[in-house]
Amino acid sequence: MKKSILAVSIAALFSSHSVNAQAEAAKVNSSDLEHIQIISHHDRLRTESGSATLLTEVELEKFEYDDIHRILSSVPGVNIREEDGYGLRPNIGFRGVTPERSKKITILEDGVLIGPAPYSAPAAYYFPVTTRMTAVEVFKGPAAIKFGPQTVAGTLNMVTRQVPDMQEGGIDLATGQDGYQKVHGYYGNAVDDLSFLVEGVHLGADGFKELDGGGNTGFDKNDLLAKIRYQFNAAGFDQNIQLKLSYADETSHETYLGLSDDDFATTPYRRYAATQPALMETEHQQVMFTHNMSNDQFSLTSRIYRNDYERAWLKLNKLTNTNATLSEVLADPTTYQTEFGVITGARDSVVSGETSHNLIMGTNDREYYSKGVQLDGTWRFNAFNFEHKLSFGARYHEDEIDRKHFEQVFLMEAGISQEIADSRYDTTQNVEQTDALAVYIEDAVTIDKLTVTAGVRGEFMDMHYHNKANLDDWQNKETRIWLPGVSGFYQFSDSAGMLFGVHQGFVPSSPQQGDDIELEKSVNYEFGGRFNDGITQFEVVSFFNDYSNLKESCSQSNCGDDTQLDTEFNGGAVNVYGLETQFGQRYPLNMQIEIPYSVVYTYTKSEFQEAFNSDFAQWGEVSKGDELPYLPTHQATFNLGIDSDVWRINMALKYISAMNEAAGRGVALSGVKTDASTVIDVSASYDIGQYGRIYAKVDNITDEADIISRRPYGARPSKPRQISIGYKYQF
Repeated sequence: MKKSILAVSIAALFSSHSVNAQAEAAKVNSSDLEHIQIISHHDRLRTESGSATLLTEVELEKFEYDDIHRILSSVPGVNIREEDGYGLRPNIGFRGVTPERSKKITILEDGVLIGPAPYSAPAAYYFPVTTRMTAVEVFKGPAAIKFGPQTVAGTLNMVTRQVPDMQEGGIDLATGQDGYQKVHGYYGNAVDDLSFLVEGVHLGADGFKELDGGGNTGFDKNDLLAKIRYQFNAAGFDQNIQLKLSYADETSHETYLGLSDDDFATTPYRRYAATQPALMETEHQQVMFTHNMSNDQFSLTSRIYRNDYERAWLKLNKLTNTNATLSEVLADPTTYQTEFGVITGARDSVVSGETSHNLIMGTNDREYYSKGVQLDGTWRFNAFNFEHKLSFGARYHEDEIDRKHFEQVFLMEAGISQEIADSRYDTTQNVEQTDALAVYIEDAVTIDKLTVTAGVRGEFMDMHYHNKANLDDWQNKETRIWLPGVSGFYQFSDSAGMLFGVHQGFVPSSPQQGDDIELEKSVNYEFGGRFNDGITQFEVVSFFNDYSNLKESCSQSNCGDDTQLDTEFNGGAVNVYGLETQFGQRYPLNMQIEIPYSVVYTYTKSEFQEAFNSDFAQWGEVSKGDELPYLPTHQATFNLGIDSDVWRINMALKYISAMNEAAGRGVALSGVKTDASTVIDVSASYDIGQYGRIYAKVDNITDEADIISRRPYGARPSKPRQISIGYKYQF
């Protein structure tokens, strides 16, 4: 890989490489600072403690995925709930935490918090365009103690393109079914010690759903990135400074409304007429200034960053003159025949002599900012005849969400949804804000064949909430917590070793939650081993997360109940445990052709440790031993390739077992499961020498249509078969 210039985190995490990435990862220069952790030595056993996975640029190019859900299917311990089929609003969890809006994992871009408001409102409605990423890193267990505030599950870091040391550039053009299009280009150059990079991406599609009455169900995304770097040597250190600027926008015609099960069985890609006005519009800007200084023993990276994000999502919330929720209507269309007729457009909202049912369309209009100053350092030294690698860091961070929600009334008339003039009224109007100081220190000590890493993280938060519609409704609160962790690796031989670890996990409550909502805390354990003889790589890790209190929050996407919007709930003690395994080899068929293959399997179980009744839409009446919703017991991915000097063919077969839609009884979807899913993706590419390469891919080659979720309103499908072709040229 090229020398990095973005001084993002050099705090080395003790992590394990995914076996399929190991096979192709090049050795990385230690100054490659855009990664959180430099993972190399793919041809021999690694001795880092902790669980982590690196997906390199070579891995990401195999299938040219734009969807982070599909990218992470090759990472053990990741649980996902799909939503729109394109990955526009990812739902990602690690080791059993709720995947809802990825709110319980720490999401970074180039080592810096990238969520709209990671402390105040961590639901990740903004997610970076993965097409422009050159690496993806996943850290779980004690390996994630350096990153917060969410430390129960782990950290996802996405690495953008590095500023080059010489002239380079490239283009990537693709087109496919359902109006799919991709235009991606970048160019960088260097003049003496000054260098720059500019990059742009456009992604779009008309959508694979058929809207009653006609209309677009697709999306358009644009993303622009610029970096400029200056390198110099001073005071015995290699130093560089870098400015990063990025801009992104999205227009997507997405809705939360799904289908009745009967309609899904006959026309899974139908979309009802009531969703015709649905529209999401977003805009994101980032500014980051970075300075790094390093030599063989010491490195310090300083960053100043700011992210601004705006979003407005118009979507169907409910109907007037009915006690039934949208979820109840779609679950039982026979009982709610009139309401169902309005939603589908088969009946007008107003019929003479009958109860009228208008459509209430809500716009969740929100503005966010996050900003901060962050320091990360490492110091390598010997003391008492032991090798030490001391990592340390501090971050002062501020973020805020400003909610300006409103609703409008629409009529269904002759199958067309039309707005009633001057029907707008305000709903949720509030602000949540957090000032947070985070610190960590961690020391890795090597004693003969044993490396032990011990550290602690501190999170200190001052939070504020106020309701703009009621000046008497406000709250200030503080949270102070220390999170220790220890992990280790013992090397039995040149090709085998054992890893272990334990750490304190934590998820903060939001600023508006009262004292009755407890912090989410857990003690997390992992134990496993690695084998690598240069031909075969194998890793198995068991984990056990012991929650003293699990909490959940209600949002539009998982509850569908606007009366409980942003309310949090205690779930009490919960155990989540499982096994993560990965195995990979490259088999030489002859002098020109190799067959790489790998298997990734995750087993996960969960159990509530006490019975209780909850108003949370996914829990209800919970008994001891009930399982968490949207957590598959079995997940497996089998990757198989055929590689020659000029052409490559790859296949990925992914299996996810059925998932519970609710934990307990007495709530909507109790006892209901999603479909078990088996999806096969295939890709192929051919190098045409100096003229670049062409590629083709088929996502979901068998065209399976599975129910991926019934939250919040009705059954929604996975993406159907999509064929696309592309051309890539780099210089």
